[in-house]
Amino acid sequence: MNAPLRFHPRTPDSSYADLVQDAVVDPSLYTDPAIFEAEMDKIFYKTWVWVGHESEIRNPGDFKTAQIGRQPVIVVRDKSGKINVLENRCRHRGATVCEKHKGNATGFTCPYHSWSYGLDGKLRGLPYPEGYEDVVEKADLPLQNLRVGAYGGMIFASFNQDIEPLEDFLGHAKQWIDLFMKQGAGFPIKVQGEHKFSFKGNWKIQLENTTDGYHFPVVHKTFLSSVDAETSEMLSFMTDDQSITRSLGNGHSVMIMVPEHVDLDIDDGSEQLQERFSHIIEELSKTMPPEQVRRIVRSLHGAGFNLNLFPNVAMSMSFFRVLHPVSVSETQIRHVALGMDGGPEIANRERLRIHEHFQGPFGFGSPDDAEAWERVQAGSNAGRNVPILVNRGLNREWVDDNGDKVSHSTDETGMREAYAQWKKMMEQ
Repeated sequence: MNAPLRFHPRTPDSSYADLVQDAVVDPSLYTDPAIFEAEMDKIFYKTWVWVGHESEIRNPGDFKTAQIGRQPVIVVRDKSGKINVLENRCRHRGATVCEKHKGNATGFTCPYHSWSYGLDGKLRGLPYPEGYEDVVEKADLPLQNLRVGAYGGMIFASFNQDIEPLEDFLGHAKQWIDLFMKQGAGFPIKVQGEHKFSFKGNWKIQLENTTDGYHFPVVHKTFLSSVDAETSEMLSFMTDDQSITRSLGNGHSVMIMVPEHVDLDIDDGSEQLQERFSHIIEELSKTMPPEQVRRIVRSLHGAGFNLNLFPNVAMSMSFFRVLHPVSVSETQIRHVALGMDGGPEIANRERLRIHEHFQGPFGFGSPDDAEAWERVQAGSNAGRNVPILVNRGLNREWVDDNGDKVSHSTDETGMREAYAQWKKMMEQ
């Protein structure tokens, strides 16, 4: 039997390590502005942060804007096809040089004094240059170019030029990214659109949520009552021994909810296709062989798991959830709908309807999640003597052959992995 958890409230001399003790977390991690500022410097500006998907910037000149921590950046494909991530801040007086969320451009021009930059970030021109002789050399003042890495179509960037290679950082999560992308049913994955909202709570509250199976039948009871019996049964994983959570190292974790959909390339033919998709099956069967129709229809709900990549993106069944920390008590969320690039439109439309039903602003899932997150934030202000517990499943967690900690999908193994990485980075 495990010894009881002990918690020592924070003192003025506490280190960051003192704030995460075994499986308890000091509530000040949600409420202390000084901790939040340190997180920006020690985590978001030091590690790999997800900024986009390659389908969003297919062609030379395509760009999107994103955030790393609270810093605005531009993700752009230049004329040679290279992906650059540039700090969205003019080198003159600091104004942003791009305000559009996405588009195509030949360069970026500051609206304040018209300093202009190329797609590679180089300073190309400035007006009335006669005032800058022997004062400014254009080659010395490019937009800051971040370190960029990509894996499986996922684009990451870092302000830390000396950071470890992206593939090392992703580690055991790489195989799960590969599995997630199989929901394209033979087609590449593409971004279909997104919506955003904010909640009044700390970013780590949302980070905890993606591999928290314990809350699903409670918070999402209304959603489960709104879907057909087959979908509800598919998502009934509370007592399924094959439904597990795995820590993947470096703060990453995965929660398996639908074991038979973990690898969508594997199909023994025993799964009956849902009646709700009969109109899609009928339409696709006019031009496609039965095995391709079946593969597409089985993938409509996405992969059978949620993958959490520390610190800011979740690959959640059929969408990306991206968090942007705004302040210690405010977080912006982007929900990015996914589809099949080149796949049948009737199937992509259905994927959007499924996305809207749960993740959409009038859906059954996101509003309930957001209220729960805000209640956690409100409760954390009650005092530091009552810790946050992430201890569910400690007595049944085990380590497999490759070093992953494993427990049931309702256990808090993923949260403990995230806080272990938080602790490691904050102590560096």
